[in-house]
Amino acid sequence: MRRSLLLRLLVLSLTVASLAVVATAVLATYGTGSQLRSEAESSASLLETDSDIRETLLSYASDHRDWTGVEQLIRQLALRYGRRIALTTPSGEPVVDSAALLGEGSSGLPSTPAARIDAALSVSRPTTGRQPTFTRTLELGSNLAYYGWQLTEREKRRRETIADQAVDCLNRKGVEAELRIAGGRIVLQVAADRESGVTGVGPGSPPQLDDWYRACVPSELSAPSAAARRVNEQAIQLTIACLETRDLDYEVSVDTYGLRMVTAPSGEGESPKWTACARSSREEAIRPYVAGPVDLYLGTSDRFDPFSADGSWRTATTVGIVLLVAAAVTALAGRRLVRPIRALTAAAQRMGAGDRSARVAEHGNDEVTQLAAAFNAMAASIEKTDRQRKSLVSDIAHELRSPLTNVRSHLEAAEDGIVALDGTLLRSLREEASLLSRLVADLEDLALADAGILRVHPEERDAVDLAEQAVAAHRSQAEVAGVAVVLHAPERISVRADPARLRQALGNLVANAITHTPSGGSVRLFVRRDADSVVFTVADTGRGIEKEHLPHVFDRFYRADPARSRSTGGGGLGLAITRHLVEAHGGRVEATSEPGRGSIFTVTLPW
Repeated sequence: MRRSLLLRLLVLSLTVASLAVVATAVLATYGTGSQLRSEAESSASLLETDSDIRETLLSYASDHRDWTGVEQLIRQLALRYGRRIALTTPSGEPVVDSAALLGEGSSGLPSTPAARIDAALSVSRPTTGRQPTFTRTLELGSNLAYYGWQLTEREKRRRETIADQAVDCLNRKGVEAELRIAGGRIVLQVAADRESGVTGVGPGSPPQLDDWYRACVPSELSAPSAAARRVNEQAIQLTIACLETRDLDYEVSVDTYGLRMVTAPSGEGESPKWTACARSSREEAIRPYVAGPVDLYLGTSDRFDPFSADGSWRTATTVGIVLLVAAAVTALAGRRLVRPIRALTAAAQRMGAGDRSARVAEHGNDEVTQLAAAFNAMAASIEKTDRQRKSLVSDIAHELRSPLTNVRSHLEAAEDGIVALDGTLLRSLREEASLLSRLVADLEDLALADAGILRVHPEERDAVDLAEQAVAAHRSQAEVAGVAVVLHAPERISVRADPARLRQALGNLVANAITHTPSGGSVRLFVRRDADSVVFTVADTGRGIEKEHLPHVFDRFYRADPARSRSTGGGGLGLAITRHLVEAHGGRVEATSEPGRGSIFTVTLPW
């Protein structure tokens, strides 16, 4: 299946955009959440407010067996503190949300809860000590029996009556006091006494005030409730069973209220296993009597969570917009990229179909433009080679036709008795055969060079002798053309070369110079030594070569003058063969020319 480049670019762009959106969402989620949590933790007043909310909800959970009816309390706390308050089960099921109760909408919750409200864990922890100055909190000590825990209506009325009586007693003794029940606790509030200097009731209070307290406040006021007694007994039984299962020692005692207490043996500390038994038993005993655990969330979401249920649609919308923009940009950029590629494809197909003039437009300086320029250069080279090939075929046909026609006509004339078959006719036929042999040899040399198997067999020879042989071979051609051929060699120089191939190369240069030099001109062949090389120079006084043609003179089938043909310029193979022969010797051949004054061809071979 053919894949469109534009489609692949589009898919790649959308994939990168999707990954970028997801990565940005994840980084923003965790980064913003961490920052906001850090800011929240640094606010002392906010922590104090949150602590009050937690304590109030914990007290509610201790006094109720479920969260039914907590809405009113949540509404009051939210209005009092100006905070959003939400409760969910540990599994995330919503219980109550002040935002919904107050009609403020229900945006996402924070990523993590502020606390877990679990009355079973809190109530089961031992309580100790008294509160500081101005308040005295009546507590039981290290047992489960909260004095005000889940009081029945009858117990509440009874304790309120006792509290009123205690306050009256203290007032009669000159102490301004107030006894109130706050969050399940009995709190005695004592005003300062300027005359006596009494400032409150607590550890280190004046002995006189302690005596008044003991005389006026009966122990019944802090006695455990019926519910506390039941839970305490269940906890004791579970604790004993657990300790016995683990073979741990224990002691059972009874406090002033008649409640049993389980403690470690005297002189022995509570081991981790002992403590675990006591704690788990208390939690198991209290669990049915208190509200189940919930997670407390305070405030609005500290971040936008793109993976939450509330944020998923916003994430999807954002991703859709980003992908749409990415698709549009990619489509525009892709079209600009694909358009020149399609033009290149069309031009290549045209060229494959035989249209050698196919070209593509070049705009800009990018990689595609460079590709277009390379294609145009290749197409121009192919077109030029094709023209040269056609010209070669035409020239070869002409080269073959002329001698073959001469041979045929002479043979037919001799056969018909028109021409006598004498020595003159035989010499003419031999010349035509030599011409054909030379053409075939040239084509064979080029074929060997193209195949990379043109071989030379170098040996030590006299360079001047080889040059003299090349000049002698073309002296008759020079005499016919009226051109003087002169050899200049001041000294004998040895060269390591294939004598036949070097004579052929020099002969091609001399023949080419004679061909392009008018009558009365001259061709000179210089042989000299230059450092570590032997230099052969062929200079003529001919027409010269134009500057634009000079780089191509060694190309096969190339003629500086397109009008020249076999009769005036040869087949266009000699110089190409010369270049291959010289390079096969490890040398080089160069050409310089000045139009109207002649040309110079230089062959340099290693010495």
